[in-house]
Amino acid sequence: MGPFVRHWRRIAVTLIPLLLALLHASGVLRLEVLQRLDDIIYDARLRATMPQTVDERIVIVDIDEQSLAEVGRWPWSRNRLAALTDELLGRQQAALLGFDVVFAEADDSSGLRQLQKLAAGPLRETPAFQQQLGPLTAELDYDAAFARALAGRPVVLGYYFTSDRGGRTSGQLPAPVMAPAALQGRAIRFTHWDGFGANIAPLARAAPLAGFFNAITDGDGVVRSIPLLAEHRGQYYESLSLAMFRRLTGLPSVAPGFPKEQYLGHGYQGLESVLLRQGGQTLAIPVDDRVATLVPFRGRGGPGGGAFRYVSAADVLSGQLPAGSLQGRIVLVGTTAPGLLDLRVTPVGETYPGVETHANVISGLLDGKVFVKPDYAAGFEVVVLLVAGLLLALALPLITAIRAVLLSLAVGAALVGLNVWLYVGSGLVLPLATALVMAVTAFGLNMSYGYFVESRSKRELAHLFGTYVPPELVDEMVKDPDSYSMTAASRELTVMFCDMRGFTRLSENMEPVQLQQLLNTVFSQLTDLIRANRGTIDKYMGDCVMAFWGAPVETPDHARLAVKTALEMAQAIRRMNEANRARGLPEIGVGIGLNTGTMCVGDMGSDTRRSYTVIGDAVNLASRLEGLSKIYGVDMVVSESTRHQAPGFAWQELDRVRVKGKEQAVAIFQPAPEAASVAELQLWAQALQAYRAQDWAACDTFLKDLLRQNANNYLYGLYAERVASHRLLAVDPAWDGTTEFENK
Repeated sequence: MGPFVRHWRRIAVTLIPLLLALLHASGVLRLEVLQRLDDIIYDARLRATMPQTVDERIVIVDIDEQSLAEVGRWPWSRNRLAALTDELLGRQQAALLGFDVVFAEADDSSGLRQLQKLAAGPLRETPAFQQQLGPLTAELDYDAAFARALAGRPVVLGYYFTSDRGGRTSGQLPAPVMAPAALQGRAIRFTHWDGFGANIAPLARAAPLAGFFNAITDGDGVVRSIPLLAEHRGQYYESLSLAMFRRLTGLPSVAPGFPKEQYLGHGYQGLESVLLRQGGQTLAIPVDDRVATLVPFRGRGGPGGGAFRYVSAADVLSGQLPAGSLQGRIVLVGTTAPGLLDLRVTPVGETYPGVETHANVISGLLDGKVFVKPDYAAGFEVVVLLVAGLLLALALPLITAIRAVLLSLAVGAALVGLNVWLYVGSGLVLPLATALVMAVTAFGLNMSYGYFVESRSKRELAHLFGTYVPPELVDEMVKDPDSYSMTAASRELTVMFCDMRGFTRLSENMEPVQLQQLLNTVFSQLTDLIRANRGTIDKYMGDCVMAFWGAPVETPDHARLAVKTALEMAQAIRRMNEANRARGLPEIGVGIGLNTGTMCVGDMGSDTRRSYTVIGDAVNLASRLEGLSKIYGVDMVVSESTRHQAPGFAWQELDRVRVKGKEQAVAIFQPAPEAASVAELQLWAQALQAYRAQDWAACDTFLKDLLRQNANNYLYGLYAERVASHRLLAVDPAWDGTTEFENK
């Protein structure tokens, strides 16, 4: 919990967008801009996923401008509509005919009514007129002719509901499709209208199946959904698209589909679906909280929209279509003529034919692809907001800016991916804008707070330590600046001295500038290795570099990292020597001393020049060990304390020494050479044991065996010379095998 406690203010700031988003999602504080943004996202997603292929099953007979020019202005006489119906259902053999128009008034265009007035008035006593009127009545009663064309045929009429006429009604409504008792007393939020404009009675009796063609216009004036069922004076009626779909599927009964109580609770007031039941089978059509379905738009709309085939009504009436051209097709009669005011603003077009919205719904119902915003959308949004918001609030303050950007992008991608997956795979339209805005705002506030508030102290810390500490460690320090200071402290650390050997010879054969470039190249590579292993550069001293591990950032495995760095530095020098040999330059060597111990670390120096450094006996010992590397002919000399705290390496003991300024002897080691076998190291351990026991004969035997295996090993030769010298002296009972060095 420590990091969270340290960053509680930043976490609290990041939680502000989450709180506002939750208030919006729960309906406590509705932000209209988020709803509009959700609509924009939905529209873009809809356009991106539209199939844009022609559904050959559905054909739209269009009362277009060509039809108005050739046939005459709308409304047309009903005898023409009867002829249109006969052509479509007879000669063209359409499977189903739906009208996205309403016939709310009687047709007087034939003059029959005037003739009947004459027959009842001035010409009442004229037998010839009366005799002619009888046969003419059947011919001039266009409504009756249209009713005869509709009767007994697969036809669905259209009508509309309204709430802007003071509850006025006209025409005859079809029979309701669902009884109020089916709702079990639940207060479902049906779309409600108090008036209607329906078809005249003769037509309604001839074609009793009808559906309303109202759509739902959202707050931004865009039509995105159509109610499948609507309520009028306590009765429930179906839409044109649902009525046509039911007619195609054998007129199944309509019933409400309630959600399972274990998911939404017993008191939930809403529908999950509209159920169509027939012959023991049930089809569930999902609906939203208004018992509506989103229009699954297939294309841009209109004759050139690429979603449905459009045929001009004038061409149908004139018989230009070959017989059977529409066989088995679902035909919708509607209009694209601007003057007839059935063009709507939709997500896919600003002048979208209203008739095509019904075609889209029918197509979706036939394919089982109906998109709906479910009732649990608000709960889903709350859960998503909590998961994403808490993740960002708790994680962003603890990570770097780059990782914060990546995390925020990942969260945004996950939100979009989940939303699109549910949309494409399950037809669920779920809110996305609030979560995205919350994520972006949370990221922005978090970064702003971090930069303007927290980064102030971090910049101060970076200014203090940036001169002494590698940027990698500064990045760690600024995460918790209060834990670091320049004040001197006593800590256990590992210190390294690394001296370049052979630069004297190089300086004799190279120009100063060349020598400087070479020295800079060597130090750059060695510095990179030290920094890569979390080391702190203390200082450069001529051809020597001093570094330490474990401060200012606490590093538990400082000894292991120091040994690892020393090995990598020796390897880097060997690679540089290969390049020098190729160029004909002298080779350079390296001498490294490592020691672990308690030392004083902090900002030290004068008023005019200070540095972050380490001092103490443990530091002096490391310096002495670096000098011994040349004597023992090895790249590095490591103290026993460092070896003890650096597991994972194979070691070879070099000696037990007492350096100048130290009374206590220390064992010194080197990492075992890669070429040394286990048998060789065991033989060396026996030789060293014999040496300390002053068993010169045995030690000499062991050393000869070692030199036969590795004649160029300087260490074995050094001990062979020591044995030869000690053989000339008497055995010293006080000698413990320690080598004393008086020089630094």
